[in-house]
Amino acid sequence: MLNRLLGFTVLVAVAFVLSVASAADLKSGPQVGEKVPGPLHPLNCSGDHAGERYCLYCKYGTSPVAAIFARQISPELTRLIKRIDQATEKNKERNMGSYVVFLSVSDTLETELKELAKKEKFQQCVLAIDDPEGPKEYNIAPEAEVTVVLYTNVTIKANRTFKKGELNDKAIDAIVAELAKILPE
Repeated sequence: MLNRLLGFTVLVAVAFVLSVASAADLKSGPQVGEKVPGPLHPLNCSGDHAGERYCLYCKYGTSPVAAIFARQISPELTRLIKRIDQATEKNKERNMGSYVVFLSVSDTLETELKELAKKEKFQQCVLAIDDPEGPKEYNIAPEAEVTVVLYTNVTIKANRTFKKGELNDKAIDAIVAELAKILPE
C-alpha cells in the first residue's frame, strides 16, 4: 500500500512539473529584445477609430504600449484589461497606449466588445478584432489563450503567454508590475 501511495505521489509530481514546464515553454508573439513586427490593421471596436480597420502599431509609434492578443472574453481577461486601461489613463502624459486584439471570427464579437467597453467604462484601451491566427508576423501561437506584449521604442520589453485557464489574479499583478519596464522615469 505504501509503495502504491508513493508511486501515485511521484506520478502526480511529475505531471505537475511537466505541465508547468510546457506552459513556460509556450512561445507566442514577438519575444523580449525583438522589434515589434510592424503594422497590424484589426477592426477597432472602441476608441477613436471604432468601426474601422485601423493600424494600432502606427497609432502608438515609439510610445510605451501594452498589447494583448486574446481568443475570447473571460472574467480574468476583463480584470486584466481594466487594470491596463487604468494604467494607460494614469500614464497618458507619458503617451502610454494599450489595446486588445481578439482573434476570432464570431459574428457577435464586435457587439460584445462594444458592450464590454461601455459596461466596464474603458477609457483608453482599444478593443479590436482580427482573424483567429492573428497578424502573421506576430506569430501568435494557436494554443495561447492570452498573449501580453509590452513594448516601447518598438522593442519588446516583456512577453507573457497563457494557455486556457492560466490567467489569474497573480499573473495579472505580475503583468501590471512589468509596466515599469516600458514607462519612462
